[in-house]
Amino acid sequence: MNDLTDHDAVVLAGGAARRLGGADKPALSVGGRPLLDRVLAACPDAATTVVVGPVRPAARAVVHALEDPPGGGPLAALDAGLRHTTAPTVLVLSADLPFLTAATVRSLLAATRTAGAAGPGGSSASRDGAMLQDASGRDQPLVAAYRAEPLRRELARLRAAHGSLAGLPLRALLAELVIERVPDAPSTASFDCDTWEDISAARARIREHGNVLDEWITAVKAELGIELDVDTAALLDLARDAAHGVTRPAAPLTTFLIGYAAGRQDRDVKELADRAAALAHRWAAEAEGASGAGGAQGAEAKPAE
Repeated sequence: MNDLTDHDAVVLAGGAARRLGGADKPALSVGGRPLLDRVLAACPDAATTVVVGPVRPAARAVVHALEDPPGGGPLAALDAGLRHTTAPTVLVLSADLPFLTAATVRSLLAATRTAGAAGPGGSSASRDGAMLQDASGRDQPLVAAYRAEPLRRELARLRAAHGSLAGLPLRALLAELVIERVPDAPSTASFDCDTWEDISAARARIREHGNVLDEWITAVKAELGIELDVDTAALLDLARDAAHGVTRPAAPLTTFLIGYAAGRQDRDVKELADRAAALAHRWAAEAEGASGAGGAQGAEAKPAE
């Protein structure tokens, strides 16, 4: 396997959330889904996913771990999570990233596959990982993919030097690692929620015109536990044709039937939507024809003046 498929994930879901008044931050809802579930949805292909922090419900099966000592900070939490992983590459993610996507995760994994800058004598020095860098140039070590071996090596070095990982800052981990920076120009995937203002901003962004429909469809699929691909444009076109060509209530009922048929028959939504749209057009054409014929018959029956 390559690093795109042979990887584990460690999600850091502890912390006191002091700026949120001690609220259980990973359980806070954005777009109708807990922040933790949104992060888990972005890394569905991890062989093992470890959530470090208090045990709480999750959208899919995870391994739970707790840092030692509890509340010992991100490096202690990372160390606790790594103890449950075996893959050569490990995603390291915080649990408060409402806009993290699977595409961003794949880009981080891909950036760890190839060699980094040429070393002495033209040899290649492998990257130890890749992390997002936001628009301000700030590194995001908790939106990253690391090679497990150098990550464990550096954690062991820090533990030996300080006696414990508790309380050490994340930047201490990066000092000896060769890290590729992956730009996050719009600072979207790296947007994290540390305050209630951040939570409010995330909830508002979810409802923006360009985002709300995709976010809603994703939330519904997650709630219903389905993986059916949805061609939103095709279904909206079908809903319009059914509403205009048949009757307005036909729109939601027809799109429901398309989804039902696609799920039961394992068929393509676009193909089924096209067939139903063609039916709606035929229905409308017949209605127009009947109206025209009725009008013509009425004109013929009317006596000449």
